[in-house]
Amino acid sequence: MSLRVAVQMDPLEGINIAGDSSFALMLEAQRRGYPVYHYTADRLNYRDGRVWTVAQPVRVQPVLGNHFAVEAPVKIDLGRDIDVVLMRQDPPFDLGYITATHLLERIAHETLVVNDPASVRNAPEKVFVLDYAQFMPPTLVTRELDEVRAFLAEHGEIVVKPLHGNGGKAIFKVGRDGANLSSLIEVFNTAYREPHMVQAFLPGVAEGDKRIVLVDGEVTGAVNRIPSEGEIRSNLAVGGKAAKTDLTPREQEICAALGPELKRRGLIFVGIDVIGGEWLTEINVTSPTGIVAIDRFNGTDTPALIWDVIERKIAERS
Repeated sequence: MSLRVAVQMDPLEGINIAGDSSFALMLEAQRRGYPVYHYTADRLNYRDGRVWTVAQPVRVQPVLGNHFAVEAPVKIDLGRDIDVVLMRQDPPFDLGYITATHLLERIAHETLVVNDPASVRNAPEKVFVLDYAQFMPPTLVTRELDEVRAFLAEHGEIVVKPLHGNGGKAIFKVGRDGANLSSLIEVFNTAYREPHMVQAFLPGVAEGDKRIVLVDGEVTGAVNRIPSEGEIRSNLAVGGKAAKTDLTPREQEICAALGPELKRRGLIFVGIDVIGGEWLTEINVTSPTGIVAIDRFNGTDTPALIWDVIERKIAERS
């Protein structure tokens, strides 16, 4: 099968090729002989019932400092000229992101979009996870300082984070004394219009925050992300260290509960985060990462598994 691939993602200049999942997917697409085009979400256009963009044909290679080469930009109709769009731009999950999902939804009957744009729009990482509250740590979603104070009094130590943040940004631990809590909520209320997520602090994060990857609802691997000294954040993007890991029985139970729904929604590539082997904190559907580290530890080939699923789904649509 030969597929024409468009990748909607951030500029290629800024990616870390040693661990970037989108780059790994592009390498595998290229290995299979697929022509690959790159564009950014702000280049999407709509006219007369068609969704199109100006994209650049791209070649990638795992060479630091010389990892891509592009050709002259071309105008492509994403419904007629492309077989699969990988929607891989990073959050913030703002109106620009949401608008991109609305536009790509209009081509979903012609072109496979991974992940399904309507499902991505309806499943932001820290909101979709509320459907599985039985697996979550104690959680509060609010803008109200008094509610956060009561939650802190109940749980002793808490973590406050943006509801639509990513990459470990703006995550704060608040101790039992609540020092600066009012100032923190004031800053959050100024910076964000939506409510904020507040959770009981989990000491188990010191042993790692596990990223588990599911492809079409099935577990394909996991990596443990261990915070650096003096940090509570374990994201690799903020200095966390990757380590080989296996799934606990509780994590297997979580994946078994999530898998069928992810598959039903067309969420082909998903990364979930679990702390302490038992507490589900996020379901990442926008541009999940982690497959490069997983494959390095396990000798697996997750990009190939993802493209196998994409090929099968396109064949089923024919």
